[in-house]
Amino acid sequence: MKQFLNPATIRAPFGQYSHGVAVPAGARWLVVSGQLGVAADGATPSSVAEQTRLCFRNAEAVLRAAGMSLKDAVRVCAFVTDTAYFQEYMAVRDEFVSDPPPASTLIAVRGFARPEFKVEVEVTAAAV
Repeated sequence: MKQFLNPATIRAPFGQYSHGVAVPAGARWLVVSGQLGVAADGATPSSVAEQTRLCFRNAEAVLRAAGMSLKDAVRVCAFVTDTAYFQEYMAVRDEFVSDPPPASTLIAVRGFARPEFKVEVEVTAAAV
């Protein structure tokens, strides 16, 4: 069983995430490459919220291909091209993460390979 860690000796998480997740020996791991807000047909919505939803749906598709789901996520790492996108990204992320939530990192970056991309999401999962 995974152990979600939020020690009382440090500040509580700023949002819907855990400070750490301990995964037991013998778990099966899956690392999902960064997923961008682009649909299978190549369409990229302009809004941060819709790009974020596509990022998580794309990650879910990879997880499903391995017999997993976002409930198996132990870490989410996201990148946005503007700190103004933080709250919108986090609101959508919270639609997808389970309780207890995985560990999470959110980083502002200068940009991605194409200028229309505003969000990228990586997921690490472990099934026990």
